[in-house]
Amino acid sequence: MSALLAYGFLQRALLAGVLIAVACAVLGVFLVLRKDAMIGHGLSHIAFAGVALGLALNVLPLAAALAVAVAAAVAVMRLKDRAGLHGDTAIGIFSSLGMAAGILLASLSRNFNVELMAYLFGDILAIEPLEVALTGILAAAVLAAVRLNYGRLLYMTFDRESARAAGVRVGRLDTLLMVLTAVTIVLGMKVAGILLVAALVVIPAAAGLQVAKSFRGAVAASAAVAVFSVVAGLAASLAADVPASAAIVGLCFAAFTAALLAKRGGRARLLPK
Repeated sequence: MSALLAYGFLQRALLAGVLIAVACAVLGVFLVLRKDAMIGHGLSHIAFAGVALGLALNVLPLAAALAVAVAAAVAVMRLKDRAGLHGDTAIGIFSSLGMAAGILLASLSRNFNVELMAYLFGDILAIEPLEVALTGILAAAVLAAVRLNYGRLLYMTFDRESARAAGVRVGRLDTLLMVLTAVTIVLGMKVAGILLVAALVVIPAAAGLQVAKSFRGAVAASAAVAVFSVVAGLAASLAADVPASAAIVGLCFAAFTAALLAKRGGRARLLPK
């Protein structure tokens, strides 16, 4: 651990990684229980177009990806409502469009391909102070939004129709959750890369749900897995000279496997508390 705190770039990587891990873990439990785990993959593909656009326009790629991903998240919900499409169909349409747009921009502007690779595969050790500050602000905003809407999100997650009947505006909450996920996915690009960032949302949550008996317990376990994977993944990256993103995701999967083997019998019914 002392090695991780010895240099400024490692301190920045550790701070940003832990913040993103917690945000991913909290949202991931909601998404996995709602059977919306693939949303993260779709939004990461959309964010690819934003990164390519930012590099092409010579603006901060994180800001461009954030704008594109949030706009697409809102558009997905509008398309879902107006066209009567299932959520996975709508996200599939936009994720394909996002990836195609990113590839087109990359082919037209060949001089930023090296930078684009850093976002595709992750480069947490190269994260800049401005990106750390932006990550801190937005991760705090995501967690605050979840905290403020926790009861309604929980109600909708476990019994959507009863929540609707009780006056909960489930459509607005769906959009909020999609936007928060888009923000978190964009923040996680430098940690795990566009190709792997969705794993930080899904795998720790799946691990936490294997061992927890309550929703809060699942969130806590998911956050513990995500934070451990980031810290240990950074340490493994330094010790073995392997990509940090691959090490982090590999440790997430190892934790999920351990949770799966540790549980006895089937997973107990999760209590909504």
